[in-house]
Amino acid sequence: MNNVYPRNFSHIGISVPDLDKAVEFYTEVMGWYLIMEPSEVVEDDSAIGEMCTDVFGSGWGSFRIAHLSTGDRIGVELFQFNNAEDPEDNFEYWKTGVFHFSVQDPDVEGLAERIVAAGGRKRMAKPRYYYPGEKPYRMIYMEDPFGNILEIYSHSYELTYSEGAY
Repeated sequence: MNNVYPRNFSHIGISVPDLDKAVEFYTEVMGWYLIMEPSEVVEDDSAIGEMCTDVFGSGWGSFRIAHLSTGDRIGVELFQFNNAEDPEDNFEYWKTGVFHFSVQDPDVEGLAERIVAAGGRKRMAKPRYYYPGEKPYRMIYMEDPFGNILEIYSHSYELTYSEGAY
């Protein structure tokens, strides 16, 4: 039997160069809930140590992690790895993989300014309308203070892309 149905999104993992500053940014600017304080995970024979070795291979040593939750209960794992690279431009959209995540806020401009004030930056000069003159749906690409790309939508994904929805 083929059980194809839409799965719920559970969480996303985001690597950052400074876990404490990232927790501060995502709780104070984005309003996300801190559900598990920053902690250290080490490469050992514990259940979590072995699980991480399965994923990263041997020799990863240790990392710090914190768990947050969005307003709609999507989990966010923030990782700080010992050998983290903080590139000048983290926007390699042409490479396979996730290149951004998106949040929704009816005050696109206000959230964009809060992100900039907290050390992030705009990837676009100003928000753009998806359907200028027809629908009020706006968006803007941003960077968090750590170079991760995020997009802000004014309306839900479903409204933005569905036919005829206002």
